[in-house]
Amino acid sequence: MTHPVHTPVVAADGGLIRFALADLLAGRMTTMRVELSDAGAAEPWLTRLAGAEASLAALGRGHADLPALPELGRLALLLWLRRWWPAGPSLGVPPLDPALLDLETAVATADVEDLAEGLLDDFEASPAELFDAAVAGGALVAAARPVAEDVRRLCARLAAWFDDQDDVVRAEVAARWETAAPGQRAYALAAGLDPVAPGEGVLASGRASVDWARVPPGILDAGEDTVTWRIVAAAAATRLEVVVAGAFADAAITAFASHEGEPFAEVPLELGAGRFTGTADLDETAARLAARVHSGQITLVVGVADEGVAGTTAEDRAEVVALVRARPPESGTLAERAAAASTDEEF
Repeated sequence: MTHPVHTPVVAADGGLIRFALADLLAGRMTTMRVELSDAGAAEPWLTRLAGAEASLAALGRGHADLPALPELGRLALLLWLRRWWPAGPSLGVPPLDPALLDLETAVATADVEDLAEGLLDDFEASPAELFDAAVAGGALVAAARPVAEDVRRLCARLAAWFDDQDDVVRAEVAARWETAAPGQRAYALAAGLDPVAPGEGVLASGRASVDWARVPPGILDAGEDTVTWRIVAAAAATRLEVVVAGAFADAAITAFASHEGEPFAEVPLELGAGRFTGTADLDETAARLAARVHSGQITLVVGVADEGVAGTTAEDRAEVVALVRARPPESGTLAERAAAASTDEEF
């Protein structure tokens, strides 16, 4: 099965609507694949989208390839950007501001709800929830200056939509939105581990890459080999030290060390200046293990270590980065245009 990193998807009521990532990033939409899990739930919105004849055929097969609808493609792309956008200075890809993504996703969600009522029943977030997240704590005000007119236009669209939903409070908030001077979202690759103290020795060390599927989105540099680790023998205790370079925001993250698939240590990581760092003392068994095995036999995973997670490979990540780098500027979302404008202002 294709990894989700390659397939933008809208989770509909009773089915999934999938798009090809290469098509959406290239600014083109040809077909969309509808995969049904509950024909009864899907039938009303599918009939509205595809017509009675095509809907009946799809319901019988359990799937269908249909002409892509721009509203659904736009929502699928924005949802993908929120989860998988590969930001990193080493990649030349700036991070996208979550408030701008929330705002544009709120509008795209409202557009899909207007397109086919019921399609997004039990969807992950409503336009109201997304708008609330966008404006919380003044985040949208801080992010919007490079694209202020576009933000006003989207807020006006949401104000009208909320008004139609009799959501008077949100309609008023959206209608009176104003921009202000932005905050800057700094990010940088930080240096690796500090030198060891006199009298201490390094038993094992290595580098690793962050698997995008195991960490929250928008937290870490998406480049390869951003993790540095070592096991240090000292008089008091043997410890595992981990540095993850390129931090954009804070999150609860842990690093797990294992040997031949068996974990032997975990290190809670804390946000520092442009990086996450952490240190944990090893118990006696883990310390003996570190002293006798080669560094290449130790695996370090940052984030969720559960074997049930569908992880990304280096090849997965390289393919996505290549597609993002080739993305036509004119196809960019609001958040992408703001990121590009902010990057231009820095140089």
